[in-house]
Amino acid sequence: MKRIAGSLLIAIAGGIIALAAYSIIDKKNVPAIVEQPRVPAYLAGLSGTSGPMVLPDFTVAANNTVHAVVHIKTEYQRKSSVYDYFFDFRDFFGNRSPHGSPSPILATGSGVIISPDGYIVTNNHVVAESDKIEVTLNDKRTYSAEIIGTDPSTDLAVIKVSAKDLPYLVYGNSDNLQVGEWVLAVGNPFNLTSTVTAGIVSAKARNINILGTPDGTAIESFIQTDAAVNRGNSGGALVNTRGELVGINAAIASGTGYYAGYSFAIPVNIVRKVVEDLKEFGTIQRGFLGVSIRELDSKLAAEQGLDDIRGVFVAEVVDEGAARAAGLRSGDVIMNIEGVPVNSTSELLEIIGQHRPGDKVNVAVKRNNKDLAFNVTLKNKDGNTGAVKREEVNVDAILGATFEPVSRKLKEELGVENGLQIVSLRDGKLRNAGVRQGYIIIQVDGKSVNSREDLTKVLTGKKGGVLIEGIYPNRTRAYYGFGM
Repeated sequence: MKRIAGSLLIAIAGGIIALAAYSIIDKKNVPAIVEQPRVPAYLAGLSGTSGPMVLPDFTVAANNTVHAVVHIKTEYQRKSSVYDYFFDFRDFFGNRSPHGSPSPILATGSGVIISPDGYIVTNNHVVAESDKIEVTLNDKRTYSAEIIGTDPSTDLAVIKVSAKDLPYLVYGNSDNLQVGEWVLAVGNPFNLTSTVTAGIVSAKARNINILGTPDGTAIESFIQTDAAVNRGNSGGALVNTRGELVGINAAIASGTGYYAGYSFAIPVNIVRKVVEDLKEFGTIQRGFLGVSIRELDSKLAAEQGLDDIRGVFVAEVVDEGAARAAGLRSGDVIMNIEGVPVNSTSELLEIIGQHRPGDKVNVAVKRNNKDLAFNVTLKNKDGNTGAVKREEVNVDAILGATFEPVSRKLKEELGVENGLQIVSLRDGKLRNAGVRQGYIIIQVDGKSVNSREDLTKVLTGKKGGVLIEGIYPNRTRAYYGFGM
């Protein structure tokens, strides 16, 4: 038994030794399993953050804006050729209006309330030539509006309704607007009231050659955005995320007339100045630098021996103009105005367009690679620094006629309440239109006329077609059209 017990102990001891040896050998030859860190995976095209993308909150800006943006409906008389009340070619088609006058053309747009007492800014093309303007607020109240003034050179107009305590927008600063900044477009496209779309500023100082005023004074320096704008948005608001007005929507880039990716707004710094001019003077106070300018490119720079293509090249300095009086010369390169860099004609026109005649602006130029600065006193179109007065039409000279009020007896015989009679005719717009002596003007573009002053008021500032409604002493009614 002792022998068996001894053998068993030896066997157990040998097993323990063998296990210990195997453990030592195993630790030396078999690598340890190490847990590797996991690389995070994300969907392609998404931000490398686990949280949602943070976008600006548009709700406050949208809510404040929709109440200050109005729907504008206008009526225009058809500017047709002469036709007689008793024999109208439209009788053959059964579409004569009940009173014998041509049926009006209806159009719609948008506008922005800029003061609580009813002043509204919109596009000139929304209200120009209109005979009747109706404004509907966001709360469905409706008012008739009158035109305070228009400016075709910027495509802006100011109208007014008789109301108090209206919601309105405050001006922002379009100079501070940054490319890539979020903006909202608010208006009434397709008669869909209070429509809000969002986008970013795609570009600034964009010239799209859409205004084309005959005198060449158009200011095109649009804010380009990708906020959706369509027909009916014209005159509506472009606001930043704080709800400040930064532009007035005016145009779209499209081959079809519908939104196709880009829209354009008039910078509010120009809007503010035009509004102030029209309210105070009834016409625009444009300050002119008195230069002909070209945009610099590599070709022009090489021709002129310039090392830098920044700035705007002065091709010509106008005699008796503001720039010549201050010391600028042809060949100068304007680098900045009032400390704001200019690299295009549209940028220069935008800055100068914010000033009136008599204002002094600092103009920095480069001449023969030297930096110079000039204080330029801007002049008006007449070459002086005075305020420009609103031109009144000399109706006698332009129309080629003399007038006198219609007697009460003749009014009763003809069944009319007002009128201004032509007592003599000479060469002018009326004779060219076919009007004969004795004709009594009752309305011009839908507005009643009872005196020479009424006629002057209606025609002052008028551009385009004019429609005159009246009657001859033999009770023959007739309508005449001519252009201003």
